[in-house]
Amino acid sequence: MATLSYAVRDSRTMLRRNLKKALRYPSLTLTVVIMPVMMLLLFNYAFGTALGSGIGASAAGGGEYIDYLAPGIILMAATSGALTTAISVCMDKTEGIVNRFRTMPISRASFLTGHVVGSLIQTMISIVLVVAVALLVGFRPAATPVEWLATLGLLALLTLALTWLAAGIGLVAKNPETASNIPMPLTFLPFLGSAIVPTESMPTALRWFAEYQPFTPIIDTLRGLWLGTEIGGSAVTGLAWCVGLTLVGYVWARRTFKSGAKR
Repeated sequence: MATLSYAVRDSRTMLRRNLKKALRYPSLTLTVVIMPVMMLLLFNYAFGTALGSGIGASAAGGGEYIDYLAPGIILMAATSGALTTAISVCMDKTEGIVNRFRTMPISRASFLTGHVVGSLIQTMISIVLVVAVALLVGFRPAATPVEWLATLGLLALLTLALTWLAAGIGLVAKNPETASNIPMPLTFLPFLGSAIVPTESMPTALRWFAEYQPFTPIIDTLRGLWLGTEIGGSAVTGLAWCVGLTLVGYVWARRTFKSGAKR
């Protein structure tokens, strides 16, 4: 119990450090909000008429194109959060702070836990802001309070999974520039899913990829919870992807951190 209490105490200290650092350097946090908002406005106002007429009201839950578009763009805020995590972890590593922490009598798990929980909090705040912008530009979900909680829970689980993966990326990247480039495909992978248009409208090869990549079932689940469209097996598949990615990211980040301590 003493070991656990020390780990919790040290993790809380690291969390407070990372949140203060985020307040001191808000540009990374703003990036998580600005990019999805720009994409939301671009696709809704520049391409919304052309794309919306092809999708049809049934795919949008009987609403406008913004109702179809918003869930995918809101998910993009979660993927953008991985970028800031990778950069933040890599900056600590390259500046020598990680090596200093390793020489101190603190829990070895606290460094990564502080980064992951801090990034989770920042990203969830960013997601709420993106949702607010979507509501302002016409997004009209018909979800019950329970369904809203379910969407936030799913987004939190996805964010946790991507944050652990990003922490591992930050530990193996040679510099912050590399750390910012490696997670970039995660940010745009939803566009190769059902975020912008239904997978049925895609060419065969792309459609196969879109249907079996991790973000499509998560987007479809969010859309079903918010708009009442059919979810089917997407919820189970999406949760399985989130849990699997969380475990992979956690094991990879922990092993990378420990292997760095032995060198």
